Amino acid sequence: MKLAVMVLISVLILSQGFAMAEVKLPRIFGNNMVLQREMHVPVWGWADAEEEITISLSKDDDASETVHTDTVKADEKGKWQVQLPATSAGGPYTLKVVGGNTIEFTNILFGEVWVCSGQSNMAWGVHTSNNSQEEIAAADYPDIRLFHIPKECSGLPSPDVNAEWRPTSPDSVRHFSAVAYFFGRHVHKEIGVPIGLINASWGGTRIEAWTAPEGFDLVPALTNIADEIRDINRNYRNRLPEKMKEMEEWIAETREALENDSIIYEMPIFHHPLNPQGRPTAIYNNMIYPLVPYAIRGALWYQGESNMKEGMVYYEKMKALIKGWREIWNQGEFPFYFVQLCPWGGYDRNDPTHLPRIWEAQTATLELPNTGMVVTTDIGNVRDIHPRNKQDVGLRLALWALAKTYNKTDLVCSGPLYKSMKVEGDKIRISFDHVGGGLLSRDDEQLSWFQIAGEDKQFVDAEAVVDGDTVVVSSDEVQSPVAVRFGWNQIAEPNLMNKEGLPASPFRTDSW
Repeated sequence: MKLAVMVLISVLILSQGFAMAEVKLPRIFGNNMVLQREMHVPVWGWADAEEEITISLSKDDDASETVHTDTVKADEKGKWQVQLPATSAGGPYTLKVVGGNTIEFTNILFGEVWVCSGQSNMAWGVHTSNNSQEEIAAADYPDIRLFHIPKECSGLPSPDVNAEWRPTSPDSVRHFSAVAYFFGRHVHKEIGVPIGLINASWGGTRIEAWTAPEGFDLVPALTNIADEIRDINRNYRNRLPEKMKEMEEWIAETREALENDSIIYEMPIFHHPLNPQGRPTAIYNNMIYPLVPYAIRGALWYQGESNMKEGMVYYEKMKALIKGWREIWNQGEFPFYFVQLCPWGGYDRNDPTHLPRIWEAQTATLELPNTGMVVTTDIGNVRDIHPRNKQDVGLRLALWALAKTYNKTDLVCSGPLYKSMKVEGDKIRISFDHVGGGLLSRDDEQLSWFQIAGEDKQFVDAEAVVDGDTVVVSSDEVQSPVAVRFGWNQIAEPNLMNKEGLPASPFRTDSW
């Protein structure tokens, strides 16, 4: 429907002669926005072809003092872009854009901007989290700004979104992403600068729908998806002339019907085949593409339930997502921190290993530079795919950002991650990265959810004991062990953690 309307508007304008265009900016720019500090900030928009536009930045408390000014001429298609200089955190500022008309945005802050994306566990609002009434009532953080993008998909890229920046208040935070808000609140308290949170999330969506076309091209295992997108777009373009002719005929008939007060028929609609929300790039086109190249610090991601039975294929799709976003933003390998799915008993009661295989794929994603993973096996709810403890999820994402992005060297940001194994007679010794202050049991009980197997590949429950920074695993039933699995079940809530309270990620040492 959106495409049909766009075509209709274009044809009407052309049929009525040239119309003067106002200077416009995408809605990611607006009152109360946060611009990325200490980084050149692109500002872009549309105007008449070759129109001259002046952009000025000034402090709100002294509008006569211009911090920066720049003049640019729109190109032959009316597009223009400038860059604001790197600016330290603070504000408020006013941004004025002057062409044939004047636009003025006020109460602007420079700070840290994060894109927060994924499916329902990222989308769920503060009103669905633990202690929601208290959290909402206490949400008085005017320097944390929220930008909530409505759910919309398209087969073709959209130039804009329908959203606005809002300072954090009980009203604005109620339905805003709880994970994003709790992340931003913790970072804000720790580093003391304004925070901008862009929430682009949609429950029940697949990772492919969020991925840029460039991402599929950058991952050899997924070039078939890239080829499919190109074929669909090529066929669509080839059919457009015929559909535009139908549209033009409908416009002529409709204009006559209006003049004669006769029957008006429904406008012809030509949907792009990639429009449904589950198709590759369909959500990216409407909820991510319009943001680029808005300067950001990094991205948060919480998704995977809708790709549950894909195992390590999901690793390839994570690579496509991350590499694609980094490619189109052209800001280098910006931070990308993601959440490992919580245990839940409803994924597949016949095969409870689908979730561990997604955990394995998510853990493998840490091979990409400047990534971090939050483990949630201790804060989920095996009876609810939407656990209410979003506070700790946001906190653990913030730990990654504080340690790796903001260089807080006194923080441990991850729980133990499997490093290596060594067979020692009838036992296997497991070594870990991110041991922190040491390994221990969360509930002071024997370590849980360890299994061990011999050459027959038959896993049995095992005894596991902390020995320094390692865990020694054994069973009287397996005299010559060759492999260990930990937390390899969709309802696993194992108790191994480091002394900082961060849980160990499930793993397996075999590839069976």
